[in-house]
Amino acid sequence: MTDSSRGKKPSGDGFIMQAGILAVAGILSRVIGLLYNSPVTAIIGDEGNGYYEYAYKAYTVVLLVASYSIPSAISKVIAQRLSLREYRNAQRVFRCAMIYVIVVGGVASLLVFFFADRLNLSGSATVLRFFAPTIFLSGILGVLRGYFQAHRTMLQTSFSQILEQILNAVASIWMAYILTGLVPVATAADQTKRAVYGATGVAIGTGVGVVAGLLFMWSIYRLNRATIKRRIERDKTPLEESNKDIFKLIFLVVTPFILSTFIYNINTFLNQTIFNDMMEKVKGMSDVGISTLNSAIGKATKLSNIPIALSSAMSVALIPGIAGDFSMGYTQLCREKVGRAIRTTMFVAIPAAVGIGVLAKPIMTLLYPQPEVLELSSTLLMIMSAGVIFYSLSTLSSAVLQGIGKVNSPVVNATVALVIQTAVLAALLYWTDGATYTMAAAVVLYALLMCILNGLSVRKHLQYRQEWDKTFIRPLLIAVVMGGICFGVYAGIFYLCGINIIALAVAVMIGAMVYLFLAIKWRAVGAEELRRLPMGSRLARLAERSQSTVRSRRGREAGTREKGYPGGDYVDDDYINDNYIDNNYADNGYADESYADNVYADESYADKSYADNGYADESYADNVYADESYTDDNPSDDAQREDEDYWLDE
Repeated sequence: MTDSSRGKKPSGDGFIMQAGILAVAGILSRVIGLLYNSPVTAIIGDEGNGYYEYAYKAYTVVLLVASYSIPSAISKVIAQRLSLREYRNAQRVFRCAMIYVIVVGGVASLLVFFFADRLNLSGSATVLRFFAPTIFLSGILGVLRGYFQAHRTMLQTSFSQILEQILNAVASIWMAYILTGLVPVATAADQTKRAVYGATGVAIGTGVGVVAGLLFMWSIYRLNRATIKRRIERDKTPLEESNKDIFKLIFLVVTPFILSTFIYNINTFLNQTIFNDMMEKVKGMSDVGISTLNSAIGKATKLSNIPIALSSAMSVALIPGIAGDFSMGYTQLCREKVGRAIRTTMFVAIPAAVGIGVLAKPIMTLLYPQPEVLELSSTLLMIMSAGVIFYSLSTLSSAVLQGIGKVNSPVVNATVALVIQTAVLAALLYWTDGATYTMAAAVVLYALLMCILNGLSVRKHLQYRQEWDKTFIRPLLIAVVMGGICFGVYAGIFYLCGINIIALAVAVMIGAMVYLFLAIKWRAVGAEELRRLPMGSRLARLAERSQSTVRSRRGREAGTREKGYPGGDYVDDDYINDNYIDNNYADNGYADESYADNVYADESYADKSYADNGYADESYADNVYADESYTDDNPSDDAQREDEDYWLDE
């Protein structure tokens, strides 16, 4: 069904703002993780950290199958029913999903506990066993998060992530300290035992964090039970889905999500397993040596993953929005959302990649100062920084394909990329001596392949054409300039004061200001794009002043040349009254759209307040439900609207 056949399109649902909220929470969670990893590594040592990293990768693989994909899959299914106001069916999906994860999570936990010793490193097997209960609880937590994400509100998920990570940090440090103190060090065997005990303490801390997040999300759900029941009672949907049909649907939807996510993320564990086998059987390295190298790889991986939090959050926010719009036939709106999501993600990912690459050693020195692997970790981080851009884009494109129902495409793409990457990695590990550097290069290669394959799939299934200039080229050029300035500032200040943290902080702040200034000056980003981001109002006003100055100057030039453009509006600069008319979005599927006939027509961008979109004072106080076609469907049902708004009040 075409867009026009549906009547009025749903207005913008603020998914970028919701993604921004979730991204802030994700980045804060990862920063907290980095901050507590430094004292944890100091307590358990690089050997203990290596045992933990390998066990954690195995735990992540099981989590991918048992629960990791649940929030996105469940949010997609429930969002489709909410878009049709099928509240009773949405609730039935939620209950069936809970039963599903309890069964699957329980089986996965038992398998991990009893078969953990199949790992090559015996110390990691002990640590992995203590992850088993966390796998079971994570599935339940995932369903609760997916339920709220389907309602297009990310506040609950964001807060629970931060709470989870804070308690994880406290419990991990405390348990690592207690357990390592139980083992007096007299021999090398005692040192290994102490390292295993310390890594086990960190695994217990991870479980404590998940319990905290689960209790919070369940309490929020309980608070909203009355509203949920009222909506179900008012539901006049004639057709109720049976539990059998729902379980079948969950299986059909969740399974491709699981396969896609599993294959997409299995590469890290698979690479680690191949690496361990090669180092032990081909290179003759000891378990302690392998564990130390794993620690170096793990440090670089954690740091390179921080900027990817934005693309992960954008994916979570994008899936329910695209699923609902696509099910209603609004394909053009889906393309526009994809374009905005990619531009926003690249606006952050590109400078982050350049900054991490340029300042790799200062960052590593600050967070992981252990001298044994400092140089190696810094070099690995520098190589992996290139993967930030590719991973961000491939994560987002996978979400797009899943959102429009092409759930098998990411599975096929991930499989092809995995086979190619694994073959290259095995050959390089066998024939070369730079094993750890090969690991970093393999990560970048896999992300690049996924990026290309997913991009082709999105173009095919959504008829989406990517805009390049303002999405990639301008941000990259600006980021290169920023990177050079960052490096020079750091080197100069460190030469003068010799204090790493001061030089690094000043270099990062100046680099961020330079990037934002040049991005606005070179028109890589507009005021409206900045305003959609959390706390982006100030930056938007700065961009508006810059655009106003340019507009006035060009208006005077146009008057001098007697072109007669009223009010200084100009056609050739991609912007007319900030409506993006005649922009280079023509290649992106936006031809003749000009955002004037689009869903933004009633959103009062001219007043810069979003007042007509229910977003007064840019606070989204009326929640994402304020203008999501609910009033058009049933404008007289005031009680219904009160229930919709209740979510954010809670």
